[in-house]
Order: sequence, then structure tokens, then C-alpha cells
Amino acid sequence: MNAEIVAVGSEMLTPERVDTNSLFLTNALNNLGVEVVSKYVVGDHAERLGAAVRLALSRSEILIVSGGLGPTEDDLTREAVAQALDRKLIYHPEIAEALAQRFARLNRKMAEVNKRQAFVIEGATLLPNDRGTAPGQWLEDSGAVVMLLPGPPHELKAMFERQCLPRLARIVPQQVIRTIELRVAGMGESDLDQLIAPVYKKYANPATTILAGAGDIQIHLRARCDTLAEADALLAEVAGPIELLLGDRIYSRNGDSLEVVVGDLLRKNHATVSVAESCTGGLLGERLTSIPGSSDYFVGGVISYSNELKIELLGVPPEILAEHGAVSKETAEAMAMGVRRRTNSTYALSVTGVAGPGGGSEAKPVGTTYIGLANAAGVEVLRRQFIGDRARIRSFASQIALDLLRRRLAHVA
Repeated sequence: MNAEIVAVGSEMLTPERVDTNSLFLTNALNNLGVEVVSKYVVGDHAERLGAAVRLALSRSEILIVSGGLGPTEDDLTREAVAQALDRKLIYHPEIAEALAQRFARLNRKMAEVNKRQAFVIEGATLLPNDRGTAPGQWLEDSGAVVMLLPGPPHELKAMFERQCLPRLARIVPQQVIRTIELRVAGMGESDLDQLIAPVYKKYANPATTILAGAGDIQIHLRARCDTLAEADALLAEVAGPIELLLGDRIYSRNGDSLEVVVGDLLRKNHATVSVAESCTGGLLGERLTSIPGSSDYFVGGVISYSNELKIELLGVPPEILAEHGAVSKETAEAMAMGVRRRTNSTYALSVTGVAGPGGGSEAKPVGTTYIGLANAAGVEVLRRQFIGDRARIRSFASQIALDLLRRRLAHVA
């Protein structure tokens, strides 16, 4: 079965609000074996909402509409859905009385406008809401199911789990959705797709989605089968050849971030790491310490933005800076050795570069970055030329630095 989700509210179309309810609902539906094929955000406009409802029901068996069940004039979900289904709205005085009693328990008098919440679509089953004033509704129409749920997340989640899931479990055919998320570092999206497309394009199931970030690519394989065994076998059939093609460029097979993977490897090897950052301005340290328990392996770091601090705190020789500049292989090497010496860490990472938008030159254009990795055996330095704005270049630099350490640790392990 397929499902669609419509989030209602003009506030959801502003940059200040994000629809998080659909993420929760998608996960819950997937666990039932239901595929969410479309999501919409519709403002407080009855005609547009009605059109979205009709479109969804013309192609999917399940529709969830969240929001727009409040008491004010801009809460139009009941009216729009009733009109789309060609059903009447019926006033239930017992609902209004229950709402009035709820307000009375809070020592408040219910406003007349709250009675709008006592209108129920003809043929609908009322879904009680013990966390708010907006009751939900469950409707079945021409083989499809429509759920009207309140917008506040704590109300929606409780109502869906208690009232909707048991009903859905009785009507949804037994089916399983399983996913594998491979994550790859240090590879371009087009290069990756060219390499693995001959494998995944043979299959409509599992479906393959490729998401690209700054130095990070996610490959989602999603299988939909009658049994768990069938889904797992199908995923293995597709993922196996892809993993062989990508090799050690895959850093995670369960969706873990690179900082989680690096932290686990450091802990496994009883190793520690420190950082010396210039152009990343603390981003590398922030990523490492964003993981709970990172004090097991992260010693500390130095943000040496100026040449003076590179000299005073990291011991970078002034002659190196004078001859080669702050953005150079030699400086990255000296920074890594310096912070490792000061912190006595097993490994040390350094990053120095031109993040832009200014500061570049013909020899060292914006995006030029040097990344160093030091340990007891010496120092390795990578030179990379990143493309993008300042934030993207800094993200790329931190990603490649972590991946450099990940590869070294994986080789040791």
C-alpha cells in the first residue's frame, strides 16, 4: 500500500517552521510496510487543500492530513476534506460539552469559537485527543483511508500511535520495507554514479537514492518485500556488487556519520587525536566532540588562525611561514607535528587553506587546502582544491581530514 501526507498551515511555508510530523509518520508507516510516495505542505486555503486531498486519494490508499483542526477561522481542514469527499459536516454537541468541561477543569471558560472543533465529517470515527482540544478523525472512502490529525507534534504522535496504528495494522497487507544506507567519502557524485549505476539500474526494487553533501555521499537502497528474509536477500544482492566496486571508500554501512566511525576506530585502537585548525576555525574539533563519549579519544586542539599563534602555540618555524606561507604543505606538516607534541596524542590532524571568498592567488586559488596527519611514524599531507562557498569549502576540508584519519585507523585495525 502507498501513503501520502499533507501538512496544513501557512506557517509551514515560511522559513521559520519545518514539518517534522511527516518524518515521524513516514517512519511509522514504513515499519508497517507502507511506502510514503508523496508529501505536501499546503497553506490555509480550502480549495488548494481540497485539490491536494483529491489528488492523493486518486492514486494512494492512505492519506494523512496533519494540522488545521483548531478552532480559528484559518483552520480549514475539516471543511476542505469534507468538501473533497462530498460529505457533510455534522455538529456533535457532546464533543462541544466535553471541550467545555476540559476548559472548566483548567479554570477557564471555553470561547464560542471552540465549538467549531465539534464538527465531524459524515461517516468519520472520532479520534480522542487527551493532549489538546482538537479531536482527530478517521474516515474510510472508496477503499482508501483518510486520517485527520492535529498539528502539534506531541498531540499528533500520541494520537497516531494509540488510535491509528492499531487500525492500520488490521488493514495493511503484511509487507516489509528494509533499507541499507552506505556512506562514501572523498568521491564525486557523478564519478560514483557512473561506477555503480550499471548495478542498481537493473532493479526497480530495491529503489536506489543517491544524496550528495560536501565530501559525503549517501546511497540508500530500499527493498519492499513480503517477508524480512526476501527483503534482506534482495538488498544483499544489490549492495554486494556496489560495495565491491567502492571498496574502502565506503566508511559506513548503517548510516553512521564519519565522526562516529572515526570515534569508534579510535576507541577500538585505544588511540587519541588532537587537531590544529586554521581555515576550518574549530569545525573539525566540533565534529569530533559532537559525539557522546568523545572525551575517550579527543585530547583537544588549537585554532591557530594567525601566523603568530602558529608560531607561539604550535611551534611552526617562522622561516617556513616566510618561505612557503601559511597555506602550504610545510605549514600543515609543522602544525600537525606541533599539536601532537603539545598534546601527546596518538594522532594529530591539521588543516590550513583559503576558504574564501577572498584571499586567493594564482598559485593558491580559493579552495586550496592542505590537510596533515601526524603520528609516531611521521606526517602525511594531502593537498586538495575544493569548489564552493566558504561554508562548503570548510565542510569539505573537515570531511577529508576525518576520512584521512579513518583510513589510517582502518589500516592499523
